[in-house]
Amino acid sequence: MKFLVVTNAPLLKAENKFSAYAPYVKEMDIWFRNVDEVGIIAPKSYPQKIFSKDFQNQNIKFFSIPFFQLKGILNFLKSIFILPLIFFKGFRAFLWADHIHLRCPGNIGLIGSVIQIFFPNKPKTVKYAGNWDPHSKQPWSYKLQKWILNNTFLSRNIKVLVYGNWPKQSKNIIRFFTASFSKDAIVESDKDFRKPYKFIFVGSLTAGKRPLFAIRLMEILMRNNIPVTLELYGDGILREEILEYIQVNNLEPFVKMMGNKDLNELIEAYKSAHFLILASISEGWPKAIAEAMFYGCIPISTAVSCIPWMLDEGERGILIDADLESASRKIMNALEDKANLGVMSQRAQEWSASYTLERFESEIQKFL
Repeated sequence: MKFLVVTNAPLLKAENKFSAYAPYVKEMDIWFRNVDEVGIIAPKSYPQKIFSKDFQNQNIKFFSIPFFQLKGILNFLKSIFILPLIFFKGFRAFLWADHIHLRCPGNIGLIGSVIQIFFPNKPKTVKYAGNWDPHSKQPWSYKLQKWILNNTFLSRNIKVLVYGNWPKQSKNIIRFFTASFSKDAIVESDKDFRKPYKFIFVGSLTAGKRPLFAIRLMEILMRNNIPVTLELYGDGILREEILEYIQVNNLEPFVKMMGNKDLNELIEAYKSAHFLILASISEGWPKAIAEAMFYGCIPISTAVSCIPWMLDEGERGILIDADLESASRKIMNALEDKANLGVMSQRAQEWSASYTLERFESEIQKFL
């Protein structure tokens, strides 16, 4: 089988080795193990530095395209000259492929969603890594991709893998998941929910993840004589602002910036923490939440995207609004019932442990 990937993720080449964004490579290595030949349509460069990893399969047919953006008038005008070339290369790559795999949402994913209309007989899969919630506020390009992929007349012989369980979707749409750990990593967690409570934040330090919201929640808990600590794992444009806030408010003993850590170090953090807090504005599959649950760490999250389904509407995690007063009150109420915290932790772990890398590969083999 000739397996073609259409993606925004740049394919980098150095010393005759192909690499890309590390979490994406980890997943694609699993897909590639189950096909004969691999082709990738992607940009060959990216304007920002990324944490890259080499693909296990280096026998890749690369359909290189320019990187482009649609935001801003200047970028849009530039894209007008680039798009014909991308469509031409896209059609040529689609003719080569036996199976087409689109990575959405994104600009390249949008182009792939249009081109696939002209190949109704070729089998296709789409990994939609964003928020599939039909009622969420999203860019027009995301909404257009979702409309095309959900339309059974325009998109045929296709399986669109989305996060969460959404009503009134077409037969194209299939609920899916992402896995981080093997079944061999499953360990029984028996957390002791005694004070002081350890909270962690895992994610990029950006406005969309609301790391400052997490810190302010800790301040409210401390003002109510609840001993807590918070460790923030990740980096981003808000790093300096957060550091200044911690220093100005004398939070150094209680709030620590840990920076980017590898998965093994994050596992130790999940094991030792009582709660993970992630009050995101939007999510696809929040990997940090699923990983924390795998080790019995109770997630505290806003009810966006598929998170209410992941947390079983609050049975295996704490759903909050992005309001400090109501969120802190909900957390304090939860802390009063330690027996229920233990039950919630166990439910979280049992659910997450059902989504292993072995199950992930087994499901991929069915699609292929």
